[in-house]
Amino acid sequence: MKKSAFFLIIIAGIMWGTSGLFVNALSPLGLSSLQMTNVRGFVAAICMVIYALIRDRSLFKMSKGDFVLAISGGISIFLTSWTYFASIQASSVATAVVLMYTAPVMVMGFSVAFLGEKLTKMKMLSIVLMLIGCALVSGIIGGAEINLPGVLLGLAAGVSYSAYNIFTKLQMRKGSNPVSSSMYSFIGMGLVSLIVSNPAHTVSVAAGSVTYALPLMIALGVCTCVLPYFLYTVALKNIPVGTAAALGIVEPMAATIFSIMFLGERLSVPSAIGIVLVIGSVFLLSRAEK
Repeated sequence: MKKSAFFLIIIAGIMWGTSGLFVNALSPLGLSSLQMTNVRGFVAAICMVIYALIRDRSLFKMSKGDFVLAISGGISIFLTSWTYFASIQASSVATAVVLMYTAPVMVMGFSVAFLGEKLTKMKMLSIVLMLIGCALVSGIIGGAEINLPGVLLGLAAGVSYSAYNIFTKLQMRKGSNPVSSSMYSFIGMGLVSLIVSNPAHTVSVAAGSVTYALPLMIALGVCTCVLPYFLYTVALKNIPVGTAAALGIVEPMAATIFSIMFLGERLSVPSAIGIVLVIGSVFLLSRAEK
């Protein structure tokens, strides 16, 4: 079961890594990071509700405690998506995704504090490497021009993503159904983003480009939200939360490769070294969790 869980998280990471491509395609159409987050959550919620109606309506049943955790997870996904997309728009895909992946260290900290996991020397080393790597990627070390809004938004994405990991792990420990958990999280994400994102403008953009914008919006929700979060949630039933977050490092690797191949982004030497250090720190963390 653990091997299949590892595989599911790798697939999820690759799918999350396509987010920058969608942001790059939808931004010129006038969609803000909040509106793209709304599209992502709304499409995901609709897909999950339709699935539950067709396959098993008992998926709508959930205890009050699990419901609160699921909605809290949805709010965390909303904040992660919003700050991550905004960081991409303010800086670059590589910078945003690597800074967001301070999350494994944050998850480890939460896990040590609240979930009873042990803090080891290898985990401490991973923290040091992660901090140095993030400093290089952000430009704090290396003399590059620092895009402070992009850096802060990327770190905020890491904080909210780590919170999602914790809420989800608590649900899985209680034996919650991963489909129900994902569905209510997406509903929470969609409702929160609907309130703050001026949905009328989003609808007008979709209606004005039915053959281009609308398919991209649907694909944004399915490819970067529905499938990867569902796969990730299923995997959390069989492996520790720190290990799951560590294996998710596939996302920044995929996102960086996609940004270079398809978006023409370039990496400075310090940034490239920083990415290597971040990836290395997460692999160390994964080994420590093992």
